[in-house]
Amino acid sequence: MQAPLAHAAGCAFIADDALALTQIFDADIQLAIWRRAVDEHIAGWLEQHATALGTGFRQILPAGQIPDLSRLPDGAGRTALATDIALLADMLGELLDAPTIGIRLEVIRQAMCPRLHVDHVGIRLLCTYRGDGTQWVDSSSVDRRFLGAAGAGKPDESSGLLNPGHRIESIPPFSVALLKGSLWQGNAGGGIVHRSPPVAQPPRVLLALDASWDD
Repeated sequence: MQAPLAHAAGCAFIADDALALTQIFDADIQLAIWRRAVDEHIAGWLEQHATALGTGFRQILPAGQIPDLSRLPDGAGRTALATDIALLADMLGELLDAPTIGIRLEVIRQAMCPRLHVDHVGIRLLCTYRGDGTQWVDSSSVDRRFLGAAGAGKPDESSGLLNPGHRIESIPPFSVALLKGSLWQGNAGGGIVHRSPPVAQPPRVLLALDASWDD
């Protein structure tokens, strides 16, 4: 059955339109997802060059500026990826009134953050271009007393963090997600609880964008 065009699921708002991302400003929303179709040019290029992507890159650029991907293999897919990153950075800059954006393209061969956690940031944008998307849990399904060290190093499923009947959700590949962290104004003690998925077929390719107001 086809998913509805837009719906709110607990602390998340999910829709097939970019305007879904504006819902992150709702105090009750910790995660906003814009579902997008897979870009076959990017996906095909990443598949073709999966063993030649290195470790990714980090850049800080004016919002909307095309990033330099010259260290990655040439091709139409590389151009499409650079254009998409610039688009998403521009959107984040507009949403948060930020002049510059910190860009991280992570080429991941094992789960980077395998434990459920909350980011110590305001709002972060994530988009998985290859592999499984970031996993998340609705706020009603977690006992935040067991986040971090309070979990005593136990697996998430046995630490007490997850309530009975919980569901582990995933952000679809190529979908754009805004994740609210604990530093967002008025969100102390909140933030979306999430983790990296297992990397079944390395590498997983993940884009992370953070707004910056530094001169």
